[in-house]
Amino acid sequence: MNDRNRASAEYMIRNLISYIGDDPASEHCRETPKRVVKSFDDLFSGYKKTPEEALGTVFKANSYDQMVVLKDIEFYSTCSHHMIPFFGKAHIAYVPGKKIVGLSKLARLVEVYARRLQVQERLTDQIADAIEKILKPQGVMVVMEAKHLCMSARGVQKQQSAMVTSAIRGVFKKPEARSEFLGLIGK
Repeated sequence: MNDRNRASAEYMIRNLISYIGDDPASEHCRETPKRVVKSFDDLFSGYKKTPEEALGTVFKANSYDQMVVLKDIEFYSTCSHHMIPFFGKAHIAYVPGKKIVGLSKLARLVEVYARRLQVQERLTDQIADAIEKILKPQGVMVVMEAKHLCMSARGVQKQQSAMVTSAIRGVFKKPEARSEFLGLIGK
């Protein structure tokens, strides 16, 4: 972000502080616009990365044709409807075609898309679509479960609710593959 955009963003944050009823010049709020903009650099860093960069180097699968699973990938994202956080865990499985990737790269891919304004349904699809496009596996399945503060901290205020979404491609459309994956992630 260039200095002019940063200054403009800080100005808008000062206006928001005023709007909600606090004094942007107070001891506790004086530096808040700078801190908020700096935090946005991290929270929305996914816009600066591509899925190809996240997945990095791919390797030949050789003859490996069984399920590869990475589960319990923690993620934090921001609801594009209310700009309030949602967070949870992603579970990813793929059956290699001719390529595999290091497991940490799957977690990095989740970060690329989670660190953008999102809705969980789109986030789930984007992860599956990127794996399908880049690795060309026999199949991919992504399951995401998350708590949405836009639902628990405001609105209907349901504290224990969790949203679960899935994206299913290729061999995972077969019930036995889907069941195996769900069993491996404890669902």
